[in-house]
Order: sequence, then C-alpha cells, then structure tokens
Amino acid sequence: MRNSRRGAVDPFIVMDVMEAARQAEEAGRHIIHMEVGQPSTPAPRGARATLTDAMKSDPMGYSVALGLPALRRRIARLYGEWYNVDLDPGRVIVTSGSSGAFLLAFTALFDAGERVGVGAPGYPSYRQILKALDVVPVDIETSAANRYQPVASDFDGLNLSGLMVASPANPSGTMLDHAAMGALIDACAAQDMAFISDEIYHGIEYEAKAVTALELTQDCYVINSFSKYFSMTGWRVGWMVVPEDHVRLIERLAQNMFICAPHAGQVTALAAMDCENELKSNLEVYRENRRLMLEGLPAAGFDRIAPPDGAFYVYADVSHLTDDSRAFAGEILEKAGVAVTPGLDFDPVRGHGTIRFSYARATDDIREGLARLKAFMDARD
Repeated sequence: MRNSRRGAVDPFIVMDVMEAARQAEEAGRHIIHMEVGQPSTPAPRGARATLTDAMKSDPMGYSVALGLPALRRRIARLYGEWYNVDLDPGRVIVTSGSSGAFLLAFTALFDAGERVGVGAPGYPSYRQILKALDVVPVDIETSAANRYQPVASDFDGLNLSGLMVASPANPSGTMLDHAAMGALIDACAAQDMAFISDEIYHGIEYEAKAVTALELTQDCYVINSFSKYFSMTGWRVGWMVVPEDHVRLIERLAQNMFICAPHAGQVTALAAMDCENELKSNLEVYRENRRLMLEGLPAAGFDRIAPPDGAFYVYADVSHLTDDSRAFAGEILEKAGVAVTPGLDFDPVRGHGTIRFSYARATDDIREGLARLKAFMDARD
C-alpha cells in the first residue's frame, strides 16, 4: 500500500530501549530502568480515590473540547500559586498529554514548509511531530557553555518562524532564568517568530523555581503536563496556555483531532492538584536520587556531566568512551542490566557521544543501578 513521506519519521529510540529491556525482563533478567522519564510512583492516592468515587455515578462521556471547566480554573489558579501570575482560565486548554498539545500548537502556528528552531540536544518528538506536519525542524546546536540552552545569537540568520524551548530541559535538566528566557522572547518578537515554552518538568526543581514564559509575555504558547510532577504519565492529560485570540482556533482543531482529553484522566488530574503532601514527598525522592547520581556517576567513570537544575535526568558526554552511543547503551543493557538512552535520540549530530541517565525511579533502584554501572566500567578498563 502507498504511504506518505510525512510518515517517514525517525523512531523514538528510548521506546526501542524500553522494548529491549522488556524482552530482557521477559527472559528472566532483572533490569534497572534509567532510560525512561517516567516516575515510579502512581497518580496520587487521593486523586485515584476521587476517580473511584466519581465512576460510581459519572458515565465519563465526552467532555467539552477545551477540557473540564473546573480543571481549567484549577490550572489557572496554579499559576497564581507558583508564579504570582493572574491567568484567565479561558486561555487554558486541556489536551491529550503534552504530545497532543505539541500537535495542536504546531498545527495552529506553522504552515507546511516553515522552519522551526529546536535546541539540540532536545526532546526528539518535537522534531518528528514537525516533520510529520511537513514543517521543517531546524536543530540549533546548543553548547555546554550555555548549559545546553539556546541563546539568541544561535538562531541569527536561520529564517525561523518559531522557536521551541524547554526549561527544565530534556535531556539536560538545565533551566532558563528570567534574563535568559526574556532575551529569547525578545529576539523572537523582533523576528516575528512564535515562542513556545515546554514547561512539563515544572515543579521538579532543586535549588530555584523554574520560570514560566507567562511571567514575561502573554504572546506565547506554554505547554505543560500532568505526567511528570503529578506522576500521571499513562493518564494522558496535559494542558497549554495560548493567547486569547488563539483559543477558538485551538478549540476547532481539538474538536476534530481529539474530541477531548480522556475524561477519567481529567477528573484524576483535578484531584491530583490538591495532593500537595504526596507530591512533595515524590520530589524529595528525586532530590535524593539526584544526589546519588551526581556522586555515583563520576565514581563510575561518567564524569563529564552538567548538574541538572530540574527534571530527573543527567546528560553525560561519553565521547571519550565511545563513538557509538546506541551500541554503548546496548552493551550496558546486556552486561550491566541497566537500561539507558543513547544521545542520538536528542541530538542527531553529536548524540553519538552522549548518554542520558534518568533517575525517576525508586531510590533503591538508583543505588543498584549505580553499583552495576561502576562494576561494568571497572570490568571494561
């Protein structure tokens, strides 16, 4: 059967790693998962209990396309609580995970053939979703000196229609402060570029609060999700905040592409936002895991790392150890029983010499994984 060239996107390599790890587990091996950015914790207990009660009387049919009004109001309130931003709930759109938000945003903002800048290393699905929409992703090679975040001079002369940024970033975990984000926003405005801020790791910060683009401008798209801080990866609920005059545009697209985000997930998400104590306890687990990683990875020989400000990843330069990160990750899985993600997922040009380690899992798993990595590297010397 015929197929479109738009479907010829690259694989999401971390999902291939997950499948290889699953096969190893099916064969009886115990695998430590440092490949996937998925909390080991479930949705908060109170949120799950709320859904259980709701399902006794609510048929969980379609919600309106923009999302449950109560959830939109609660999300808007979050911006006041976290950032002192007074946000109109009417600008909040509930989506089928952040992936649904990216699809809606890119469709609303860009025509086929337009060029959109994405930082490299960066989340691979930005690039692949843009390709599938016939929009041209333009990798902006960020530097370690700028902590793998773009700066305005990086995209001078690239003729871009938009810029996608993430803070905290995946895979580096680094963040943009007010000045750095403001400089990018100003540069985009000067060049008539759309500014999209991926903020799905907000709430998972260790030394300073992440900055939302909405503190600096209202002329942007902000995307977030319940997957990470709220520990709801499989529930597939995210949100985005758009300018007031874009709401109806997004609503029409959402009606036709998705109808609505999962109703049960929305009910759970609304309740999860008030499970503060449990969410803070999860954050302390990540904080301890981060401490262990920043000690244990260098001790194992992975010493070329930028300490992450947020999220739950460490991005390591392993170019002195290999020139094939995918093969190296396969060797680590086979010999150490630890699943890690090759940097090629995040940077097609330089990723052959980098590896991403996730520390989203339980602390005991992190300790065991670090011990296995050290034994693997010692045996390799």
